[in-house]
Amino acid sequence: MTTNPPPLTTEEITAIVESLLFVADEPVSVSDLAATIEVTPGKVEKALNALAESCRGRYLQLQRHQRKAQLVTAPEATAYIERFLGLSVSGKLSTAALETLGIIAYKQPITRPEIEAIRGVNSDGVLRTLLSKGLIEEVGRLDTVGHPIQYGTTFEFLKYFAIKGLDELPALQEESEQVGE
Repeated sequence: MTTNPPPLTTEEITAIVESLLFVADEPVSVSDLAATIEVTPGKVEKALNALAESCRGRYLQLQRHQRKAQLVTAPEATAYIERFLGLSVSGKLSTAALETLGIIAYKQPITRPEIEAIRGVNSDGVLRTLLSKGLIEEVGRLDTVGHPIQYGTTFEFLKYFAIKGLDELPALQEESEQVGE
């Protein structure tokens, strides 16, 4: 007669989640973590919150985007990591790329025509650059004529700007505030 092992504690689940995220080369969904550990997604969420808290003050952080998580190095470690790996300073983005990326970050999901209406210029080249750098991705298509692609930001976007989530983006100023200045 076999007996079931005792249920895992929150601390054990947190340690297992940390080790899984450590070896993962891309973001992992909460449901995949739960299935692997054989616990509920709620227990994984609790473990992710505990892991995020335990990373405070360390040069690691938990990156979250939608229902996925990834363990990444903190921005404060960048210079050391680049030196250790023999990397040159990270590539810079053009003003047009930053402008387009800002529009996508705040308005996502958004289509190329919507971006161009805001910017007032063709954005094909900039979108190709942002896609190639992995900062944006196709997140859907509109159910209208032509089914235009909708774009959104990626985990790479969060890492590039050293933020944990879109909620850390600065608040937008209202047009009325900008005009009054």
